[in-house]
Formats: sequence, C-alpha cells, structure tokens
Amino acid sequence: MSVLKFAVLLVVAIYGAIVLGMYAFQRNLQYHPANKGLTPESVGISGASVETLLTPDGEKIVVWYAPARAGKPTILYFHGNAGEIGDRPLRFNHYQSHGFGVAYVSYRGYGGSTGAISEQGLIVDATTAYQWLVAKAIDPRMIVLVGESLGTGVAVQLAARNTVGAVALEAPYTSTADIAANIYWWLPVRLLMKDQFKSIDHIAAVKAPLLVTHGNQDTLIPIEFGKLLFLAANQPKEMYIVEGFGHDALFQESTWAREIEFFERMLRK
Repeated sequence: MSVLKFAVLLVVAIYGAIVLGMYAFQRNLQYHPANKGLTPESVGISGASVETLLTPDGEKIVVWYAPARAGKPTILYFHGNAGEIGDRPLRFNHYQSHGFGVAYVSYRGYGGSTGAISEQGLIVDATTAYQWLVAKAIDPRMIVLVGESLGTGVAVQLAARNTVGAVALEAPYTSTADIAANIYWWLPVRLLMKDQFKSIDHIAAVKAPLLVTHGNQDTLIPIEFGKLLFLAANQPKEMYIVEGFGHDALFQESTWAREIEFFERMLRK
C-alpha cells in the first residue's frame, strides 16, 4: 500500500470515527443540564411554590410558580440549554415585581425533573405546563411566553399549536441545525442531528404578537438567524437589536423590562 493511499484511508477512518462519536454523544454537546437542588428561597425568590407536574409520557417536571396580580398576565418561561431554572432568579423577581405571574419550567433532565432530554420531550413538558396553567382558570390570552436561546424553539412550537397572549424570543434561531452547521461546517450536521428545533417551519403558525430581542454581537447564535426568523413571522411583530452585546443581551434587566412593556401594550389592544 502506498503512503498516499494509507494516508487517505487514515484520514477517512479518523473522520468517520469523529462523525460516529458526534452522532452518539450529540445530546451531551447540545444540552448542559444542572441539578443543584436549588429552591426558590435558596436563590432569593419569595412567594413562589414548587409544583411537580406529571407529563403524558410519565415524567415528573418541576415548575416554580408565582401567581399574577389581578388583571396581569402570567409569563410561561423556557430557559436555555445550560444550567437550570434556579440559575435565573433575577429575571423571575423582575417579572414578579411588575405584578406578572411567573411559571418557570424545568425541562426533563434538568433541575429536579425526571427523564431524558430530547426535543420532543421538551415540547411535551412545555405543553404540560401550559395546560396546567389553563386548568387553573388562567385565560390562555393572559398567558405570555418567553423563550431564552434554546428555549425560543420550545416557545415557538408551543405558540404555533396553542392560544397565547404574546411571545417574546431572546436570541432565536431558524433551527438549531443551522447553528450547528455554522459551527461544525465540516460535518453533515443536518443528516446527523436529532433535535433540530426548526422554528422556521413553525413561526408562520404563530398568530400572537411577537417580540424578538437579539444582541448584534452574538457569536453563539448570530443575529442573522434571529433576523431570518423575524422576517418569516406574522404581524404584529417587533425586533429589538441590543447594540454592543452578545449572548449576554438575554440577561440584561433592560431586556426583561422591554418584554414587560411589550406584553402590557399588546394585551391592552
């Protein structure tokens, strides 16, 4: 065997091994859950209960819930791919301080919830939480959704299938496959990826008012993906570009304040 042929075979073998490894462990790369045993009180949230909901497929998911003041909507919140709901107390307190109800969903496999993580599973979890709020006699038009990063894909699919008052998406994307292909350009990502969260295929079915927030220097989810999703969405819609910020635009109090203002304005119409 020639040296060149051996080198080519070696490269092919190494590439094949990388592809197989990425396929086998892709969810470990996509999701980074934490489970530190946090409670609302331990992270400085008051007035919130810890609820455990049973999903149709037999999992138990945790929801941190604080009811709304009279006449105020309830925010159903879907977090990003890393950490857990207990890592995000400042946002919870901000929403609550304006009288909004708050329901933080801990996806399966995250912070106290059972089950293995998958796109289908996360959508089931979101739907279970939404139905739980409706069962509490909360008008679906007074339920508003906030999706953070990965959670934007969850929010879009939920809003496409159910009545909600409004939707706010922070650093959304056309699909997670588009993001992954941008990073792993040398891999056949769209053939390999199991959980692609194709928001671009669902956004046209969202009839609720939409707010998109994106940092113009976001390198994790480049703003071009957020702009493409925004262009495909129905009216009424607004896009807020956070100048000089990357993915950290999601964690600014000004972002949450703009969402509050948007929800209140849209629900008055």
